[in-house]
Amino acid sequence: MKSISAVTSRLNFGVVVVCFFLIAGIVLLNYNLYGFDIFRKQKTPLVVEMIGRNSSSSSNSSDAGNSPSCPEYFRWIHDDLRPWRKSGITEKMVEKGRKNADFRLVVLNGNTYVETYRRSFQTRDIFTIWGILQLLRKYPGRIPDLDLNFFCGDLPRIKRSIFSLPVPLFSYCSNNKSDDIPFPDWSFWGWPEINIKPWTPLMEEIMEGNKKLQWVDRKPYAYWKGNPYVSGQKGVRVDLMKCNLTADADWHARLFRQDWVSERKNGFRQSNLVDKCKYRYMIYVEGNSWSVSQKYILACDSAALLVTRRYHDFFSRGIVAMKHYYPIDIYNKCRSINKTVCFGNSHPRQAQIVGKEGSEFIRRDLNMDRVYDYMFHLLNEYSKLIRFKPKLPENPIRVSSKSMSDKETGLVKKFMMDSKVKPFSSSSSIPCSLPPPFAGSL
Repeated sequence: MKSISAVTSRLNFGVVVVCFFLIAGIVLLNYNLYGFDIFRKQKTPLVVEMIGRNSSSSSNSSDAGNSPSCPEYFRWIHDDLRPWRKSGITEKMVEKGRKNADFRLVVLNGNTYVETYRRSFQTRDIFTIWGILQLLRKYPGRIPDLDLNFFCGDLPRIKRSIFSLPVPLFSYCSNNKSDDIPFPDWSFWGWPEINIKPWTPLMEEIMEGNKKLQWVDRKPYAYWKGNPYVSGQKGVRVDLMKCNLTADADWHARLFRQDWVSERKNGFRQSNLVDKCKYRYMIYVEGNSWSVSQKYILACDSAALLVTRRYHDFFSRGIVAMKHYYPIDIYNKCRSINKTVCFGNSHPRQAQIVGKEGSEFIRRDLNMDRVYDYMFHLLNEYSKLIRFKPKLPENPIRVSSKSMSDKETGLVKKFMMDSKVKPFSSSSSIPCSLPPPFAGSL
């Protein structure tokens, strides 16, 4: 019995020694690679995140188990990238895409470089690039090397074809006939030309305004104000104006033409978005294509009336008819608006619920943390499809938050400062967890 006990003791001692040297080896190996700081910061035992390195698995890191699931509309990321799922994205594809783009953006080892092909309308390109730089500040070291083209216009550029692969192009919107990759638009960081603030302070102001004026105390009509001629004399907005109040008909719509030239002269006193939430119903209607106004309308607590949409941005596929908004027939607008408003006024509880659901979607699923998370996952999933090593473009300009803001003045600089991300200061230090693709979509 003593000999058996001695053998067991020696075996146990041997196991302890082997484990000790194994753990010591792992520690020394990681020390040589990363230094001991990484061990002090990590939250998951024996899991080391390769901070600052290009990793195609960064969006599926160990953080995913500790983060909440992203909103359902994030699933569309998989669908939007599906054309390149099998072939991958080659350097030739990216080069070919430059003829449709306003600028090319390359991320290399955490640094950002831009090659401008043409100036976009107003400051769309500036604030889009600014937004990407803020993403890199929010999640430092977690955006992999990238090479992408971006178009800042209204209409999609890449027509869908069954005969050839599309070139990858990031845009603000797409539709069922296009393969543009929807990306958050510039207005989330501000639109200085018409004095629209960055999304975080503006959304907070709208939400505070909602508390001051309850739905039942708002005007019992459907409201819209905008530029009716943005899509031409025969566009849907011009046709919508026929639903306005006249001596002969009242379709329960109150529609107003926005004169931006006059507004600039008068200091934008009549275009405060917070002041627009005084009606029980707010109309959303596309212009030349999609409109940035959709998020402002949904945030109002008023029941949103969405005229049949032909385009989608990155989040609008996540809102549901009769839950977040009432649909309006594009071919029978006046009667559809009138019928919906009359129904809501006679069924106020249902109409209020629709308004609340819409604004709750905005508050919960479209705050800036979620916008940055969408950008984070979209760019990480895009990077996994790249089949070449990104390199500097022909005429690169290195940009940073400091270099961009230092050369700006007035509202442009103010909106940059107001939307500047302070690293690790957000309510969430890790992105939400990307949900899987829709069943059968891949």
